[in-house]
Amino acid sequence: MTIIVAGKLTISSGARDEFIEKSRDATVQARENEACEDFSVSPDPIDLNRVNVFEKWKSRSALDEFRDKGPENDIFSLVESFDVNEYEINT
Repeated sequence: MTIIVAGKLTISSGARDEFIEKSRDATVQARENEACEDFSVSPDPIDLNRVNVFEKWKSRSALDEFRDKGPENDIFSLVESFDVNEYEINT
């Protein structure tokens, strides 16, 4: 089963670049994980307070393990709201 995580985050005004930079370690760590098929945190080209996220994992357990061991920082203090969903795809 493949797990897709996709959606958008609304970031505090003026903090989008800081959020993207603080996401860098998690992005590198995820992409180095053999169970991660894709991982992206991207600034929206129109909305200066929006960040788009996309993740593709080979399994639920791999995603959960990554979340438990991911880098620690105060990144989510910059998030005002989010609309992110997970989708399970049977392949």
